[in-house]
Amino acid sequence: MTDVFMDNKFVGTVKNPAEFVDQIISDRRLGRIQIDTNVLYVELEDKIIIETSRGRSIRPLVVVKDGKSTLTEKHLQQLEKGEISWSDLLKQGVIEYLDSTEEESSLIAFTDAEITPDHTHLEISPIATVGLTTSLVPFGNFNQGVRLNQGAKNQKQAIGFYASNFLVRMDMDVNLLHYPQNPIVKSIMHDVSEYGKHPAGQNVILAVMSYKGYNMEDSIVINKGSIERGLGRSTYFRPIVAEELRYSGGLMDEITIPDKEVRGYRSEHDYRFLEGDGIIFSEAKVNEGDVIIGKVSPPRFLSSMEEYSLAGDTRRESSLALKHGEKGVVDFVSITESEEGNKLIQVRLREQRIPEIGDKFTSRHGQKGVISIVVPEQDIPFTSSGLKPDIVFSPHGIPTRMTVAHMLELLAGKVGALSGRFIDATMFESEKEDDIRKELLTFGFKEDGTETMYNGITGEQYNVQIFIGNMYYLKLRHMVANKIHSRARGPIQLLTRQPTEGRAKEGGLRLGEMEKDTFVAHGASLTLKERFDPDKVVVPICERSGLVGYYDAKRNNRAISPIYDEESEMSDIEISYAFKLLLDEFKSLGVYPKIKLRSKF
Repeated sequence: MTDVFMDNKFVGTVKNPAEFVDQIISDRRLGRIQIDTNVLYVELEDKIIIETSRGRSIRPLVVVKDGKSTLTEKHLQQLEKGEISWSDLLKQGVIEYLDSTEEESSLIAFTDAEITPDHTHLEISPIATVGLTTSLVPFGNFNQGVRLNQGAKNQKQAIGFYASNFLVRMDMDVNLLHYPQNPIVKSIMHDVSEYGKHPAGQNVILAVMSYKGYNMEDSIVINKGSIERGLGRSTYFRPIVAEELRYSGGLMDEITIPDKEVRGYRSEHDYRFLEGDGIIFSEAKVNEGDVIIGKVSPPRFLSSMEEYSLAGDTRRESSLALKHGEKGVVDFVSITESEEGNKLIQVRLREQRIPEIGDKFTSRHGQKGVISIVVPEQDIPFTSSGLKPDIVFSPHGIPTRMTVAHMLELLAGKVGALSGRFIDATMFESEKEDDIRKELLTFGFKEDGTETMYNGITGEQYNVQIFIGNMYYLKLRHMVANKIHSRARGPIQLLTRQPTEGRAKEGGLRLGEMEKDTFVAHGASLTLKERFDPDKVVVPICERSGLVGYYDAKRNNRAISPIYDEESEMSDIEISYAFKLLLDEFKSLGVYPKIKLRSKF
């Protein structure tokens, strides 16, 4: 008897496992059981696994019977005429969904020509073996698997034209490319997914060569003239939202310009952009510290005395201002109501982002890199026809990564630009490399895509032929303007007295074991000492009990022992405040942390 497991639970046994599995599969194809049911007979362990659980990844395949595909020419004609649909093919058992479990017992053919009597299924299209984003990578079957995955990942981070109604949207943290373009080299999925309605990149001229060592380690050299003509230019949008909240006791927030009597009043200069209603006006250029929406709130904690006091207004300032390092232009102001019926103010900021050193760019093949230098146009190498590349790409990124598609796209892009057509680079079904090379030859260029180039500074001819062509390049959302962060002295946390965390809070930078080694190597011992005691504190320690003492204000601020009062000798010791907290935690657990002092001399 063979054990049967359904969704990892034992449900019974059967006598004829092969017949049982065949019966389930035929019932599924006839529509008697759910189409997402999958079954596998594991002969080695003599058990049958049935899967119906949710969240599994299942994919459609064409059923193959007796060495022939069940999807006939007649079906295809009916589909084209609209006489039948996808669901009809499922009902007829022509197409079925398989998960990774049932695929173990299947032999799937890539194309019609490959089918043998042993095959059980046929791919609908070879491109269906990869996901949507991966299928957008041109010549993807020429890339190494890891790079193909990275190319797919990078496309998701590209800045493009994300929505056509962006002007009336209040989205968090979005970027918009000013001049997005359709790729010259594209796959069939670009048309299927209507990529042209939301493109996320630009066609650039790319030369594969070194440039004075500036494009070492994946960095790219970019032409300043291209940036000035709009290459990679984008806008960053961010909303600032304030709401008039209601509190218990009938108290409410108020959106207005705060009075000078309000607790926490900033300065007149900070409120200079606010209009009479306490809201900023459109097209105001703001920098860090400037108030965008003025707001006052009731006090946080009403003590019994404060409630009955006849003193004036005790409201506090709670305006929304720009944080450290933020700047921009007020793009759009919306005054509306929230779901609770409270007044809701939304202000959208915009900031133009022009590519600068440190901004991240990538091709569709996982060849990402940051700008290392922006070269004046007159210094960029040029071809014999006077063509100047927009980007100079390092040749060292190709051999180890094996992204052959990157090179093929350059070649195909060059042909597409010269012939004025789109090149089909669908995975497994692309135009042939030989055909592309022959076509390039007809335009009077070398068929391998190389050209003679000249040094832009000296005008000398390079002794080597340089590979140059057109390529679709993406600007990624990782921009240096969002990440740049430094600090000297600044705010500290209340509990540990160490610097706050994070860029937005003007936080400190953590120094670890390896960072310490760099300071040691530089011989910067004072910097090292300063960096490692941001929470230095001097505390009196009782030499007799070994506990941290305190200063008594009534006794002329004398250090007092917590146990022996004035009888013991007290010494001022320099320790980290975090260590003092540790001692306090020990005491709270009933552990006696006795510190034994020894003279330095």
